[in-house]
Amino acid sequence: MGKNKSARRILIYSHDSFGLGHLRRCRAMANSLVEQNPNLSVLILSGSPIIGSFDFKARVDFVRIPGIIKLRNGEYTSLSLHIDTEQTLAMRASIIRHTAETFDPDIFIVDKEPYGLRGEVADTLDVLKKRGTHLVLGLRDVLDDPALLAPEWKRKNVLPALENLYDDIWIFGVEQIYNPLAEIEIPARVKRKITYTGYLPRSVQSGTDPAILSEMNDPYVLITVGGGGDGEVLIDWVLRAYEEEKEPPLSALFVLGPFMPPETRASFRDRIAKLDRVRAVTFDSHLESLMEEASAVVAMGGYNTFCEILSMDKRALIIPRTVPRLEQYIRSTRAAETGLIGVLIDDGIRSSETMLTALRQLAQQKKPSEVIIPGLLDGLTNLNRLVRLRFKSVDKRKSESVSNLISKAVD
Repeated sequence: MGKNKSARRILIYSHDSFGLGHLRRCRAMANSLVEQNPNLSVLILSGSPIIGSFDFKARVDFVRIPGIIKLRNGEYTSLSLHIDTEQTLAMRASIIRHTAETFDPDIFIVDKEPYGLRGEVADTLDVLKKRGTHLVLGLRDVLDDPALLAPEWKRKNVLPALENLYDDIWIFGVEQIYNPLAEIEIPARVKRKITYTGYLPRSVQSGTDPAILSEMNDPYVLITVGGGGDGEVLIDWVLRAYEEEKEPPLSALFVLGPFMPPETRASFRDRIAKLDRVRAVTFDSHLESLMEEASAVVAMGGYNTFCEILSMDKRALIIPRTVPRLEQYIRSTRAAETGLIGVLIDDGIRSSETMLTALRQLAQQKKPSEVIIPGLLDGLTNLNRLVRLRFKSVDKRKSESVSNLISKAVD
């Protein structure tokens, strides 16, 4: 594909089909990159069925690949196509490679999985490497319990990709809170590729006030469970506290999530309808607006929610999930140790009194801005700086490659 020399292109791969975490992180990066770089276009490869529900800035687009979801037993299955998993994966790999070859990016950012889902990005990485594309592995602050991550990466033979394919490893967090690769044996030359960017800050987009805000007349606590596919326990626990307390400290707004099973969602809505100071929405793509207006937040502690809590400077109570990964538990307990948030670990009993006590204590908690951690929210500033530096190295690499070809032809 012919390309204007000054025009830049970044391709971002996000493997998830279920949940909102990876997609929302990639969207935040893409929107910031085009905002700060007028000559840049960003294309996102995603398996999310609801990627079309989100707003993207001009010069950001997406290619939706067939969805794959992970079952509780660890196996994968096609999200909506009636074809077997291997065929779906083959289709995904083919679309990814064809898109990458046609789009011809200067930089390719792979989110979390070094070879992609079940290795589907491996061929694309090889093709782009030969073309001189700058290859980046983007990692969130916490991946999983190190005791599980190390054998998983060994099984997937990840180290050769980090050594030989990737030019950079960008960790979207700060080492003071957590080093996601702390207990993995990594050669010095791979360690030199690692940069901590800081967390990716979020902001409210103007003119996007969700309709539900007109019903929230009093100060409220926002209860959010991300995609909602595994948020039932948290919603029920907080809701029971509101059902049993005549005078709750704050009104409540529940965001149930687009992936919550419809019958579960309907049951919660029936219970919420009976309470005076409680409201609910299923999903709003402008969650930042709901959080900005909230007095406090109760959440599960996924990466994006944590970034929003820090950005909006909200007192927060995090109730992390512990299965299938310990990611949320590690992030929230580390952040609680620094004083950024409060944490409540699910004890299996989930008494209303325990929840009400935790909700009342929110008012005494520090705001995140009262805790000084250098570089905490510098993620997007540093991302843009890194990208501009890498464009220069790509130009150099590609011009050297052309020179080598010419000199070989002359010889």
